[in-house]
Parts: sequence; structure tokens; C-alpha cells
Amino acid sequence: MRRSTISRPAMKHRLNPKYMKLAVKAAQKSIRTLGGGPFGACIVKSGKVVAVAGNTVFKKDATCHAEINTIRIASKKLKTYDLSGCVMYTTTEPCPMCFSAIHWSGISCVIFGSKIADAAKAGFNELCISAKKMKKEGGSRVKIYSGFLVKCCGKLYKEWKALEKGRPGLIDHKSPYFK
Repeated sequence: MRRSTISRPAMKHRLNPKYMKLAVKAAQKSIRTLGGGPFGACIVKSGKVVAVAGNTVFKKDATCHAEINTIRIASKKLKTYDLSGCVMYTTTEPCPMCFSAIHWSGISCVIFGSKIADAAKAGFNELCISAKKMKKEGGSRVKIYSGFLVKCCGKLYKEWKALEKGRPGLIDHKSPYFK
């Protein structure tokens, strides 16, 4: 496991693989159902799972990234837009849209596996602006922990590619979602 951009003492939330594994399972479901790309997220508050979701871009709209979906579910469940004290586990570093939503919702910490550059290498049309840069440029207080269970999260791209390879023409690569 790689060290994060924050020190362990700064984190009030202990890293827990079970939450990232829930995000991975949501991503796998998204892959199997062709709801969206190989991305999943889980929001936790006070050691309890509040929301888990995968990417549903292909079934809904371009904003339905896993992080946005979990924020929507958590806000509805907690009956508030203010998700202060919540921690998000996400399989891939949040894109600029998702990091902005994480910031605006008040989520305290985001923990991710693979980097946004990995998604771009896998063929997704990403704006490769890191969460660390977004945090710095925007003055966000969101704590960032990167590289958590990165190998497990990185395998999702292989699962995605295997699905694609086994069923040519399954995915429309002319979509703006891909490079």
C-alpha cells in the first residue's frame, strides 16, 4: 500500500478494506449490467455504510459517475446535502466533476485506489486533473488518500477490457465517454 498525500494522524477515519471492496463490487455490477464503466464508490459515516453505487452513465446520463450516485443516495438517506463527517471510498481517483461534488457536499475524506490517469490509459475520456491539484487550486479541505487497494481496483479495467473483447461492438466507442 502506497503512502497517501496526508499523514495517518490527520485521518480520523481508519482505512478499512471492506468499504473499498463494497465499491469494487458496485463497479463489477456496473460492468456486468453495462450500466457504466468500471467504477464504484461507497460512503461511510461513523463506521456505517450510508451508500454504495456504481457508474450508471450508459443507463442514465453523463453525470451518473459512481461518486455522484453515492452522494445522491447518501443525501437522500441522511435527508441533507451536508455530508460532513462522511468518508468516500472510490475505486478510481475522482474526476474534476466528482471531486467538486465531493467538496461541495462536505465529505471530509476521499480514499481511492487507481489514479485518474489509469482510467485514461484504459480508454476513458478523462480530464486528467488530479484530486490533489483540484484540492490545492480550489482550496478544498477534503482529505485525500490515494493508492488504497490499488491492485484490486486496477483489476476492474482488466474485467472491463475482457468483457469488451468477448463481445465486440458491445460498447459504442464513438460515445464522448471514450477517447
